[in-house]
Amino acid sequence: MLLFLDIDGPLIPFGAPGGAYPEFERGGGTGGHPLLGRVDPRLGARLLELGCELVWASTWMDDANTVVGPWLGLPRLPVVPWPDEEEPPALTHWKTRPLVKFAAGRPFIWIDDEITEADRAYVAVHHPAPALLHRVDHDYGLTPADFTTLREWLSRNPSY
Repeated sequence: MLLFLDIDGPLIPFGAPGGAYPEFERGGGTGGHPLLGRVDPRLGARLLELGCELVWASTWMDDANTVVGPWLGLPRLPVVPWPDEEEPPALTHWKTRPLVKFAAGRPFIWIDDEITEADRAYVAVHHPAPALLHRVDHDYGLTPADFTTLREWLSRNPSY
């Protein structure tokens, strides 16, 4: 089971009223990235516990492996290559089609803060395997409630 993971919004919360976010410490500091302290380093273990093949699905590209991955205690992960498109597809998020292509028929979870019903409809028509498109509230990032949703969906799709 693939798990496509966005960074800005799901891992790095932004936009909450008042802009007050918890700040997390980790040995060695944030490596100079001003928002990395907003990322709860315990999320890495929680993501690994899901038992999925984690894949970065972010504009951070390989910087996800050099900046965010070590903060979370994650191994080097595959990165979805994004196509160079002058015009993004209408209605669906620009990531939707490349993620379906990358999944190549394998079941997947996509965690992002910009997923819409148009993306869900596209995946339902163009992807033969189970897929959960889980929208995270960017004000808060991944929460315990999100992990409950992910675990419940995985329990209903155990053969993958």
